[in-house]
Amino acid sequence: MATIRKKGEYQWHAQIRRKGYPFETKTFNTKTEAEVWARSVENEMDRGVFASRVEAEGTTLYEALERYEREISSKKKGFVQERYKIRVWQTHALAKRSLASLRGADFAKYRDERLASGSAAATVRLALALISHIFTIATKEWDIPVQNPVKNIRLPRANNSRERRLLDGEEAILLSSLEAPAGDRSNPWVRPLVILALESAMRQGELLSLEWKNIDLQRQVARLPDTKNGTARDVPLSSRAVIVMKELSHSIDGKVFKTTASALKQSWARAIKRAGMDDLHFHDLRHEATSRLAERLALHELMKVTGHKDTRMLARYYHPRAEDLARKMG
Repeated sequence: MATIRKKGEYQWHAQIRRKGYPFETKTFNTKTEAEVWARSVENEMDRGVFASRVEAEGTTLYEALERYEREISSKKKGFVQERYKIRVWQTHALAKRSLASLRGADFAKYRDERLASGSAAATVRLALALISHIFTIATKEWDIPVQNPVKNIRLPRANNSRERRLLDGEEAILLSSLEAPAGDRSNPWVRPLVILALESAMRQGELLSLEWKNIDLQRQVARLPDTKNGTARDVPLSSRAVIVMKELSHSIDGKVFKTTASALKQSWARAIKRAGMDDLHFHDLRHEATSRLAERLALHELMKVTGHKDTRMLARYYHPRAEDLARKMG
């Protein structure tokens, strides 16, 4: 039998003690609310389906984010990027709420506010996916019985597909903007990095992780032991790529490109501004390279080069020009 007592002037305190179950207690604004809660809990205990909500009610989203970062996120390849998303969530008002108190309506409102403020649909989807996974981990691994409030809300449809190809003459202009004049302290690694990206269709992270010990210039092969999809890949190097790499200073134990993602980002931003191509993203070079290679390689060969395991994903990177297809048709 539940015990309900008045607590102070405006609150009511409900307590439930039953053999075989943890001590349950909760405070309410009215006696009616306390009685309804007590009956609900005791009914679940009678039916043998009760799961204590103490931890769910005592754990804030902020604390769950903190634990997730420590136990789950820190073991991911994209830890740095996800850590940033976690920090952003921890500054949000919802982070102060307990896991038990969060509802789908809270995250639907978050979704609508982010979209209204101009955030991309893909950005909002990723933010909500993080929260959804935290609730899944809380239930399955932390033994916190809580419903996933993100599970049943509508996620914004992301349409971030890009078809930006280099126009005639743009490659020369881009590479020219990356040439450092005498005495200039510009990043010297960016120009060869861009050429290799256009020749190999490698991702930015793959290029920056290249090590000389995994390069065989005689066989014209670059070995990627750890890629985005979790499998190793051998990337064939064109003659142009080999020439560029031979011009780079290197040591057998060192990185091919001695620069960082942050430094590359800054140099790229300056270069495309000088070139008058503010709409060009570095990742567009992978689209460009894939589309060029598709003209010379069979589908199964192209997938080996790019590392795609799914033709649907590969299709997102292949953007043939209509005029090129027209010439092939005759």
